[in-house]
Amino acid sequence: MSFLRYGYILSPLIGVAWSFLVATTVAIVMAFTTGGEYAPSALGLVFYGIVMGLFGLRVNLTPITKMRQLILFNGMCFFLPLFTHLYNLSPVVFGENVSFGGGVIAILIYALGMAWPLLRYYKELGWNDNTRHQLEDSIIKALTGMGFVVFTILVLVPFYVMVMTSLKSQQELLLNPLDFGLDLSKGWDLFRSYIELFRDFNFGRYILISFFISIVTVIITLLFSVPGAYAIARFRFAGQGALSRSILLIYMVPMIVLALPIYIAFSITGLRDTIAGIVLIYPVTTIPVALYMLQGYFRGLPREVEEAGLMDGLSRIVVIIKITLPLSLPAMASVSLYVFMIAWNEFLLAFMLLDNPKIFTLTRGVASLNSSEIPRQHLMAGAVISTVPIIAIFMGLERFMTRGLTAGSVKG
Repeated sequence: MSFLRYGYILSPLIGVAWSFLVATTVAIVMAFTTGGEYAPSALGLVFYGIVMGLFGLRVNLTPITKMRQLILFNGMCFFLPLFTHLYNLSPVVFGENVSFGGGVIAILIYALGMAWPLLRYYKELGWNDNTRHQLEDSIIKALTGMGFVVFTILVLVPFYVMVMTSLKSQQELLLNPLDFGLDLSKGWDLFRSYIELFRDFNFGRYILISFFISIVTVIITLLFSVPGAYAIARFRFAGQGALSRSILLIYMVPMIVLALPIYIAFSITGLRDTIAGIVLIYPVTTIPVALYMLQGYFRGLPREVEEAGLMDGLSRIVVIIKITLPLSLPAMASVSLYVFMIAWNEFLLAFMLLDNPKIFTLTRGVASLNSSEIPRQHLMAGAVISTVPIIAIFMGLERFMTRGLTAGSVKG
């Protein structure tokens, strides 16, 4: 691979790979947002990948300011594809239902997606001989950018399709199922599916039930996992090491294998089709992971703090309540958030144990919409309702969760 040390060889390779990713992304985004026919052109994206790769490297080596480099390269990335579009050499080709303005917007997005990233990837790259550090810097930056774009597309495109479908009417979906644009002239009628879910399908009740069950699951999980994790981390007893290592073994057994025994047991005891049954079974799936997370944190707390409390005459219980638990609040907060998300999103047990629509959890309620008699936009609206709250909670508390998970990683 020594030939890659020459920038005029590596830069077009990076340019072609990035051009393919940008052209494909632009075609997907424009097609989904406008309903027009967009597609990446193999010949065009390879041609412009090579041209922009070489030109971008040369611009990066030109002794001018970074802003002028960006303006010059961005102009090249925009006007050249726009000019050669007349000769069918554009990196993104358009169907007959795409206006000239739509084509210009697609090429402009392509240009913006090419210019700044390539200049950044070529920051340490020279024209001829390059050191290993320069090569690795350019390649790693390019691969990181590509991975970020691919991951973003895989996450956002399905979510976007789900949201846009939920805002459509049945007539619009039948007319063009692949048109995921938004007609703002409809006003509040855009949210008709959501209104009908709360009015006709009891989704307000489902949200309250799911919230109640999730909160109770968090409380029960902490009540069992905090003492258990503390005992494993602080006390010595026969089988301590084996217990510590085997906590997560329950997850090696697929829940579907346990479905039939759980169904039979709950049917015999009368717990099937009750909220009490769900509240009893959910902690079974969350306590092991909470134990595993908390024992690592308790091991990281300095013993000297607790020993000082014991020397002052405090009992072990008082030390735990007044010293250990306050110090463990970050870890307990992260565990609570994680358990809440598990309980909120749980589907298999709810689907298996709940038959009465009056006590459905939110995920069970969404599953009930998967019927040929119910419009598809209602199913998508239900999916949005069940997804957005947990995303909002996670985004708002993510820093606390990260802090709690890493707090016990360094001992003492």
